[in-house]
Amino acid sequence: MTIRTLLVDDEPLAREKLRGFLETENDIEIVAECRNGQEALEHLESDPPDLVFLDVQMPELDGFEVLENLDPAKLPVVVFVTAFDRYALQAFEVHAADYLLKPYDRERFRAALDRARRELARDELDEVRAELRRLLDEVEQRKTGHPERLVIKNSGRVVLVAVADIDWIDAAGNYVKIHAGGEVYQQRETMSGLEDRLDPAQFLRIHRSTIVRLDRIKELQQQFHGDYVVVLQGGQRLTLSRSYRDRLHEALDHTL
Repeated sequence: MTIRTLLVDDEPLAREKLRGFLETENDIEIVAECRNGQEALEHLESDPPDLVFLDVQMPELDGFEVLENLDPAKLPVVVFVTAFDRYALQAFEVHAADYLLKPYDRERFRAALDRARRELARDELDEVRAELRRLLDEVEQRKTGHPERLVIKNSGRVVLVAVADIDWIDAAGNYVKIHAGGEVYQQRETMSGLEDRLDPAQFLRIHRSTIVRLDRIKELQQQFHGDYVVVLQGGQRLTLSRSYRDRLHEALDHTL
């Protein structure tokens, strides 16, 4: 059995070390090397490998975020590569996820690779993926605050959109359209799911199909029959649903 393997690390020397260790293994085929999380996510989506050596600490998109944004059915066997201390590695051990703690030697590397081989040979990838999802859920629970960027996957591209650049979001069937910095990004996601991820102190739903960033609101214009239109700083006019009107007034009062 040939194990198709992906290497992901933002440090060239770290990738070189992994490559050097793997080149002596007859059953390993290195299908690609990725320099960052964005490249890794694109490759994992388009050509899923059997095994990935995944750096945890990378700029922009870290290893956990790569896996969180991946289709659960496409999760490979993962060996995490990390500089975390022993205390932080307890989550890996609890969830039976293997890891290489930098700096590691060939003996430790071989132990991790052998374990990955056993997981692949057991043909129980559903169980492995379920345990990995539980690890990711625990990591997510430990995080505080709200995301500073959104990972947008569309038409084979992965784009990182800063939350601070978002003006408003509207629904388009099974997709949402994110209006940010003069660009429009389309993502397959529900409005409720996106609303839950955004900071409620900065974003508010004003209609069942519209979320707006509060500091982008310029004014409210009253229409006939007590309806309102929300006017943004860029001149966009958005409908304010009556059912969300009180929430918006309360939110704006708190920002004054």
